[in-house]
Amino acid sequence: MKNILGRKVGMTSVFTEDGRYVPVTVIEAGPCTVVERRTKEKHGYEAVALAFGDVRKAGVTRALAGHYKKNGVEPKRYVREFRTGIDGVEAGTTVTVEAFSPGDRVDVVGISKGHGFSGGIKRHNFSGGGASHGSMIHRQPASNGDTNAGRTVKGSRRPGHFGVDRTTHQNLEVIRADAERNLLLLRGPVPGPKNGLVIVKSTVKPNRAPAEAK
Repeated sequence: MKNILGRKVGMTSVFTEDGRYVPVTVIEAGPCTVVERRTKEKHGYEAVALAFGDVRKAGVTRALAGHYKKNGVEPKRYVREFRTGIDGVEAGTTVTVEAFSPGDRVDVVGISKGHGFSGGIKRHNFSGGGASHGSMIHRQPASNGDTNAGRTVKGSRRPGHFGVDRTTHQNLEVIRADAERNLLLLRGPVPGPKNGLVIVKSTVKPNRAPAEAK
């Protein structure tokens, strides 16, 4: 099962076996416990619920505590469902990074860093106005279009809250899977701050195989 939950540790650079020096994001992935197996007959769809992260029993609601107890597993901090790549996985199974191998392609989901209330230049990469004293418009968003509308049109790129969005980085390469330390090294950046929860799963857009030479 190539689905796992983890915690973003940070970034570094490593040498690969073929001599490449690549930037990687280190993820403390798993071990995760399969809390529940959902079936089409009982729940209407097929899925497994993975749990990750230690938590005090006092920090779990009574409803969740009863759910964990019913399935015979220890309480965890995070629970997420997966609907693909779950063949043969039953409740109580432990999922680790051993399922991943160098060269695998994965999608990583996380909550992007928050930047608070930001202007158009930072939020939408606007170029800004002239830098001379007479410009009077340096970092302002300038015209908002029709003044007779009496409202801001949906989709207008304006200053506002920036970040804290569910973000997915697709088709990242697995550089290394350290089963002893539960670490997963992925090439490139991963959304979210340090210690943020990330979801790693098999990519839905793998690279196409190279065309055969004619």
